[in-house]
Amino acid sequence: MSLLEEALKSITPADKDAIEKSKKRIDNLTKPIGSMGTLEDIASKMAGITGKLYNEIYKKNIIIMCSDNGVCEEGVSACPQNLTRIVTNNYTRGITGVCTLAKYNNSDITVVDIGVKGEFNNSKIINRKINHGTKNMCKGAAMTKEEAVKAIEVGIEMVDNLVKQGYDLFGTGEMGIANTATSAAVMAAILDCPVDLVTGKGSGLTEEQFSTKKSVIKKALDINKPNKEDVLDVISKVGGFDIAGMCGSFIGAAKNKVPIVIDGFISYTAALCAYRLNKNVKDYIFPSHLSKEPGVEYAIKELGLEPMLNLKMRLGEGSGCPLAFNIIESALYSMNNMATLKEASVEGDFFVDIREEN
Repeated sequence: MSLLEEALKSITPADKDAIEKSKKRIDNLTKPIGSMGTLEDIASKMAGITGKLYNEIYKKNIIIMCSDNGVCEEGVSACPQNLTRIVTNNYTRGITGVCTLAKYNNSDITVVDIGVKGEFNNSKIINRKINHGTKNMCKGAAMTKEEAVKAIEVGIEMVDNLVKQGYDLFGTGEMGIANTATSAAVMAAILDCPVDLVTGKGSGLTEEQFSTKKSVIKKALDINKPNKEDVLDVISKVGGFDIAGMCGSFIGAAKNKVPIVIDGFISYTAALCAYRLNKNVKDYIFPSHLSKEPGVEYAIKELGLEPMLNLKMRLGEGSGCPLAFNIIESALYSMNNMATLKEASVEGDFFVDIREEN
C-alpha cells in the first residue's frame, strides 16, 4: 500500500462527542451564548480534532511548497519564471511577506523545493524535487500520475516529520510563477465550472494578458480532458507540484489529527483536492482569509468553510496563515481561561434572557 493510500484510509472524522461537550462547556462560560461568535466555533472544532476540551498550541509551522510550471511559457504571468527560484531562496532569508508575518506571530516556516527549475545550494531549503518544473499543460499533461502521487506524498511526509518534532498547528504556503493559472485549471475541472468564473489576474496582468491567460487555461483543459471524478487525473494533467504537495499537507494533517490552515487561492485549490480524496479532511481545516482571487468563493462553497478574515489579500506564500494562527490561539486561550457562570458568581436570569434573544 502506498503512503497516500495508507494516509487516506487512516483519516477519521472529528470527535463529535468532544465537539458537543466543548459547546456545552462554552455555553456555560460567563457570557451570553454565542456572543464570541467564530471564536467559539474555533474552540469547539479544535476539541473535535484533538478529542480534548482544553487545547493549547505549542509549535506552529507554515509549509511552503515551491515549484515551477511549464505553462509559464504561454505568457500567463506578468512575472518572469526565474522569480520562483529567487523568492524560494528569499524565504530562507526571512525577508518576504510570509516570513515577516510568521516571525511576528512566532511561527516557523519550512521551505520545500518540490519542483523548482534548477538547483539550490542552500541547506535551509528541503530538496524533495519531483522534477525541474512541470511540463506545459497546453502541450499535454503537466506531469505523470506517478509524479502527482509522489508530490502528494511529499506533503504527507512533511507533516509526519514535523508532528514528530512537536508542531501542532500548520499553515500552507507556496511559490510558483503561473500557479494561479494551474490552480484555476484544476478548480474549473474539479468543480466542472467555466474557466472565466475561477480565473483571476494573479500577480497583476493587463486586460490583454488576462484574456490570454483564460484562453490558455481553456486550451489546456480541452487538450487534456481531465476527469473531474479523478483528482489525481486532474492534478497530473493541469496541476502543479506545489498544489499536489499542499494537497498532501492537508491529508497529512488529517492523518495526524492536527489542525491546518488554508491561505489563498492556490491553497484553497489544494484543500479542495484533498477534500475530494477524503471528505473527512475538512474536519481538520481552518480557512484564514478571503483571497481577492475569484475562484476562492467557489472553493469556499464546495468546502462549506467560512474565512476568518477579509483583508483583500492576494499575496499567497502562506501569508494569511500566521494571521489565522493568532485568532486560533486567541480563541483557545479565551475559552480555556474564561470563568464559568458559577465561578463568576453570576446568578439569576440575566444571561438566560440574553440567551433566549440570541
